Amino acid sequence: MIVVTAPTGHIGSQVVEELLRQGEEVRVVVRDPDRLPAHVRERVEVVTGSHRDRAVVDAAFEGAESVFWLVPSDPRAESVYDAYVTFSIPAADALVRHGVRRVVTVSALGRGRQLYAGHVSGSLAMEDLIRSTGVDFRALAMPSFMDNTLWQVDALRKDGVLSGNLPADRRLPLTATRDIAAVASRLLLDRTWTGQDTLDVLGPEDLSANDMAAILTDVLGTPVRYERGDREEHRKHLIGYGMSEAMAASMIAMDVAKERGLDDGAARASEQTAPTTFRQWAEDVLKPAFDAK
Repeated sequence: MIVVTAPTGHIGSQVVEELLRQGEEVRVVVRDPDRLPAHVRERVEVVTGSHRDRAVVDAAFEGAESVFWLVPSDPRAESVYDAYVTFSIPAADALVRHGVRRVVTVSALGRGRQLYAGHVSGSLAMEDLIRSTGVDFRALAMPSFMDNTLWQVDALRKDGVLSGNLPADRRLPLTATRDIAAVASRLLLDRTWTGQDTLDVLGPEDLSANDMAAILTDVLGTPVRYERGDREEHRKHLIGYGMSEAMAASMIAMDVAKERGLDDGAARASEQTAPTTFRQWAEDVLKPAFDAK
């Protein structure tokens, strides 16, 4: 039995689909089972509720061999450590109680950089909690997701603007969620690995915001320019949309840390784990959304 948390999100949904294609027994933890596609709902065992809930993870982990653990960040949390670490304490207890053998989680680049990085720091602390259970463990360390660009599709269509708070020429790694899901699925299907390790899952190139705008201009067939925003205004904007003061400040801290080198120096494995280029992703995912009316 493989347990998948956050099975309706960008990453978890793709993990579930791949595990089912491979004929695995899958149990999912989901707040609203109706959000699962019908063909998935018919083939998985469903535990309804939040995987922050002690009773929910206790039921979900019973008899499980492996767990895909993904914490959806709570925008209204009192602190980033509450959002990631406190959220995961019931799961850590349940891993020990039920003797789960392996855990794969989605985390972030930056371990050992000695920078406070908001959401990233919370993710790394969550990793340490899970490692403390002694379970065989793989943390998939991520840079920014290419898929986050989908949030800007309306601005791209209306004004031809790609926005952000980083310098226009600051090159950073990116990863597509489909590649993250592929690596996670491969690990969940492999019953041979042991120990605890971190795997950097990086796309094949580092890109600046100007690089991304140039690629989008070509792929979308319309001029796209990058506009750098103001971090304080962005913080206020996030709070205005319902994010807590602490979590808004955490988002800004992550942005500052990336500018200061949080993601620098991550190693790309000789066998590429995340082959999708930003151009490929834009052609396959962003352009259809951009063209939709």
